[in-house]
Amino acid sequence: MENPKHKTPTLEWSNVLIGFCFILLNVILSLLLGLDRDIPKSLLTAAVRCVIQLSVLTLVLGGVFKGGPWAVAALAIVFNVLGTFETVVNKSKRRFSHMFPSVLLAMGSSTLPVSIIGSQFAMSNRPFWVAESYIPILGMLCGSTISGIVVAVSSVLREIEENRDKVETYLAYGASRFEACKPIATEALRLALLPTINQMSVIGLISIPGMMTGALLGGSSIEQAAKLQMIIMFMISSSTALASTVATVMALSVSIDPEHRLRTDRVDNRPHAIWRTRDRWVANMVGAAKWLAHKGLRRDKGENGDQGERERLLPG
Repeated sequence: MENPKHKTPTLEWSNVLIGFCFILLNVILSLLLGLDRDIPKSLLTAAVRCVIQLSVLTLVLGGVFKGGPWAVAALAIVFNVLGTFETVVNKSKRRFSHMFPSVLLAMGSSTLPVSIIGSQFAMSNRPFWVAESYIPILGMLCGSTISGIVVAVSSVLREIEENRDKVETYLAYGASRFEACKPIATEALRLALLPTINQMSVIGLISIPGMMTGALLGGSSIEQAAKLQMIIMFMISSSTALASTVATVMALSVSIDPEHRLRTDRVDNRPHAIWRTRDRWVANMVGAAKWLAHKGLRRDKGENGDQGERERLLPG
C-alpha cells in the first residue's frame, strides 16, 4: 500500500513568530560577541522589512493573478523601478552622476528580455505572461541582478578612486578611456559573476536551491523540479552578466568623459540625498525638542523663584 501524499501544512503568524526567533538569536550573538551595533540594527530592520514587503506583495499578487497581461506588465515595471531604487539608494556606498537611469536601463535591458525568452521558449509557457510562473521568475532575476550591479559598480568606482594615478597615466600615453579601464571592468565583471558561478558549482551537490524546493513542495516530480532549477540558474547567470556589463560601461562612461579626462567630481561617496535629508530633519527635530524642553525648564524655575520671592516679602 502506498503512503498517502504529504500535505503541505497551513502556516499561521505564530509560525512566522517562531521563525523570527532565529533573527533574535543572531542579534543576541552579535551583542555577546561585541560586534558593531549597526549589525543587530540591520538584522532587525531587514527582518521587519521582509515581513512588511512580503505581506504587501501577497496583497498585490492576488490582484495581479486576476488582472491579466497588463497587470503583469505593470508589476514587471514596478519590480525594475523598485530594484533600481534599492540599488542606488540603499545598497551602493559610491554613486556616479545619473546613476538611477543608468541602473534602470541595466536592469530593464537584462531582466525583461531574459525572463520573456526564458519563460516562452526554455520553460515552454504559452503564453509567457502567465502570472503564476512569470512573476516568480522575474522576481528572482531582479534579486540576483541587483547584487551583480552593486558589486560591479562598487568595484569600478573604488578602483578608479584608489588607482587614479594609474588610470591617468594610461590616458596620458594616449589610451582611450575604455582601454585605460579595461582591467578595472574585467575585475568588476568577474566579481559580479563570482557568486552566481559559485552557486552553480555547488547546487545539487551541497545545497538544494529555493526554486527546486518550492517546486517539490508544490507537488512537481523531482526530475521536473531539477530541470526547472537548471533553467532558472542559467537565466540568472545571463541576466546578471548583461546587467553588470551595462552598469559597468555606464559607470566608466560617466567617470571618464569623452575627452578622456578622469572626472572624480562625478562620483559621490556620501550617503544618498534621501538619507542626508532625513538626518537633517531628525537633527532639526531633536534640536527643537531640546530647545522647547530647556525653555520649559527655565520657565518653571522662573515661576518657582518668583513665588518664593513673593512669599519672603509677604508678612508672616
